[in-house]
Formats: sequence, structure tokens, C-alpha cells
Amino acid sequence: MNMYLRLLVVLIRARVRGAGPVLGPGRIPLRVRPTDLDPLGHMNNGVYFSIFDLGRIDLMLRSGMYRRFNRAGWFGVVTAETGTFRRELKPFRRFELDTRVLGWDERHLYYEHRIVSEGRLANSAVIQIRFLSRTGERIEPQRVMDLLDDDIVRPELPAWVLDWAKSTFHHAKAAEADAAEALAH
Repeated sequence: MNMYLRLLVVLIRARVRGAGPVLGPGRIPLRVRPTDLDPLGHMNNGVYFSIFDLGRIDLMLRSGMYRRFNRAGWFGVVTAETGTFRRELKPFRRFELDTRVLGWDERHLYYEHRIVSEGRLANSAVIQIRFLSRTGERIEPQRVMDLLDDDIVRPELPAWVLDWAKSTFHHAKAAEADAAEALAH
């Protein structure tokens, strides 16, 4: 329920704040709530990734991307994510979520999220998104970008993002093979 309330606030703020850039950056001010905490008294690692969803929703709504790909019958799904935890966030601490598009390849769009509190990086993550149609067709990210009126210059993906994407693919294939072998025994 906590994230639904935050989502509602993000939806209202997106309308009030108006248009934003497709590639970002987008910034949302937030605060650590008691329901975000784990038994150690700081923000739970899983909560970060739910908050990152809010950053992508805000950026997609404000840029018009969401309306356009939804009208086309497309939607985005997370296919891989990685995060780095640098500093803990304690209860009621204010922080800002910065979201931007790092770039895209033939299959995926890559977002970067950063959580900054008191001027210091607390957490960062990269999220890989795959677009699909309601009929199951895989939609290339460039087709999504082509729906927008803006002339968007495709950023070059950093080499480390490409390496990470390859490693997640190989990891998924290895995990599938291991699962199949375990089921066979």
C-alpha cells in the first residue's frame, strides 16, 4: 500500500510539474518512511528498486513517452537490474531520486537511477527494460523513441553497460541450464 500512495503522489506531481526531457534527468524528492525499513533500521534493499520504478514512471509520464507507447499497445518490462549500495538511509531521511536514460541497443532501453541524500550518493542502479506489445511482439527501443515528436539523439551506451548486459544474458542462460538439469534429476 505504501508504494501505491507514493505512486499516486508521483502521478499528481508529474501533472503539476509539466513536461520533461525524454532522456532525463528527472528528479523526485522523497523521504524514508517507517514502512521502508528492514530489521536493521535502514531502508530495505528491495524498497530501492520499487522506488526506482517511480522514477521511471515519472520520467516516462512527463516526457510523453508513456502516453505514446501505451497508445501503440506497448509496455515496458524489467529484464535485468543491478544496484550498488554506498550509504544507508535512516528513517525520515530526505533524499532525491535522479533518473535518466543511459541509452539503448537493439533490444533494451537502459535507465540509471541515483539516490542522493545530503549531497552524497547513497545508491545507484542500472535497469534494463524490454518493450513488448499486447500481442507479444518484441518492440525495439528505437521504435519507441520514433513515436515521440522530438529528434532524440541516441546516446552511446557506456562499454561497462554493454558488458553488464552480456553478463546478465549469460547468467540467465546458465541458470536456465542448471534449473533444467536439477529438474531432470
